[in-house]
Amino acid sequence: MKFVDEAIIKVQAGNGGDGCASFRREKFIPFGGPNGGDGGDGGSVWLVADEGLNTLIDFRHQRQFKAQRGQNGMGSDMYGRGGEDTTIRVPVGTSVFNLDTDELIGDLTAHGQRLLVAKGGKGGLGNIHFKSSTNRAPRRFTPGTPGEERELKLELKVLADVGLLGFPNAGKSTFIRAVSAATPRVADYPFTTLQPHLGVVSVGPSQGFVVADIPGLIEGAAEGAGLGIQFLKHVSRTSLLLHLVDVAPLDGADPVEQVRIIEGELQRHDPELLQRPRWLLLNKIDLWAPEEREANARGIVARLDWQAPWFAVSAAERLGTREVCLAAQRFFDELKADTVEGNDARA
Repeated sequence: MKFVDEAIIKVQAGNGGDGCASFRREKFIPFGGPNGGDGGDGGSVWLVADEGLNTLIDFRHQRQFKAQRGQNGMGSDMYGRGGEDTTIRVPVGTSVFNLDTDELIGDLTAHGQRLLVAKGGKGGLGNIHFKSSTNRAPRRFTPGTPGEERELKLELKVLADVGLLGFPNAGKSTFIRAVSAATPRVADYPFTTLQPHLGVVSVGPSQGFVVADIPGLIEGAAEGAGLGIQFLKHVSRTSLLLHLVDVAPLDGADPVEQVRIIEGELQRHDPELLQRPRWLLLNKIDLWAPEEREANARGIVARLDWQAPWFAVSAAERLGTREVCLAAQRFFDELKADTVEGNDARA
């Protein structure tokens, strides 16, 4: 199934029902007085996160959603029935923006979380509310107010613990195949990954994490070059970034320069991403002679002045990939322990 990570929909809440101007008419009661009821409130439009969904593809076929209108008030002090709400299911991890103002309305990050995106109109008042000692037969009533109407932009960000970064053909798809059961496409030409893939890495009993294979980035990605900015946002919710670099590119490019280019794209897209934990994976070391691997890897690390953890791996040969997964699991175990400790300290 094609991964659809953006959708534009139009939502319209129901209008409130009009109030009623009515008078009591019964035998032997010539001056029964007003008895017009209020109109019902219009239905609202809600978004609800559903962990059973993982794509916005359904919104390619249905883009408009409308809640029910409130019923008008009636005589005999009868109030109109409220309109039914409309609930729209979206995947967990969906961000909702007002298309007109580009304002973030809310993030749906947990299963069952609800977000009100269009409030129903208020029902109008019937003439029973306007009776007074000086106006015993009011003919006044108020109409219902219109429901809110909005155009929304939905953005789905992949929810993963680890995000893979790198140039096309850096070996990200091969790496995720090596460490998980995911089977993204692998080929010897750029941009074989056209959509994010998720893989679950199992390290031990009740130990594991989710890794996202992000389509390759090139220089200018933050401005839309290549597959563009639409995939940069998928790393925004990951706790750890693994930066894969091909140590022996076919075009003879400098691995150090490729790392710098990706860092520049992260800086332009979201400077906070550069502050996130990011480990360097020097991939395809099987293309080096065994006796040269250690020296070559340390040479690249020294030129980068890399201070964070780094690993020399070969995803194709599965050299060093197990060590990366074990280190990542220790990272998440420590992160979880720090979170629990912080919560206990605040309690």
